[in-house]
Amino acid sequence: MGVWQLLMVATVMLLGLFGVLAPGVPGTWLVWAAMLWWSLHERTDLAWILLASSTGLLLLTQVIVWQLPARRFRGVGITRRMVAYAGVGALLGFVLVPVVGAIPGFVGGIYLAERLRLGGHGQARAATRTVMRAAGTSVLVELFACLLIVGAWAGAVLWG
Repeated sequence: MGVWQLLMVATVMLLGLFGVLAPGVPGTWLVWAAMLWWSLHERTDLAWILLASSTGLLLLTQVIVWQLPARRFRGVGITRRMVAYAGVGALLGFVLVPVVGAIPGFVGGIYLAERLRLGGHGQARAATRTVMRAAGTSVLVELFACLLIVGAWAGAVLWG
């Protein structure tokens, strides 16, 4: 696979990661489609293993998300800035503390956005808990799964 095709796969995966954070955008399916495209062009054992693993992980993620309470974006105070902070926090956490850092990074991003908006620790903590109960948990589950898939793909491309 050429460099331009790898850049296109990376771009679609990145759009998928952003799509997980945006309501109504099928971010997980974009990540899976990019993995499928890459696997069909690579045709190696590693590519097929990653495709099968990512398919299983995304199906498991969908089952978990269906078991969580429905997302409620309205009336909770979720802003675009908060979503951006949460996404950047998850990405930085995933890179700085490999894999498990995405979870505290996501929650920390929400807390930081609320702390800047509300000013106090107690108010920001309460708002963070409200956001995580309303929609944050299901978004975090999907984002974490997609980060795992993108990280595995990047590792396969760089070291495989």
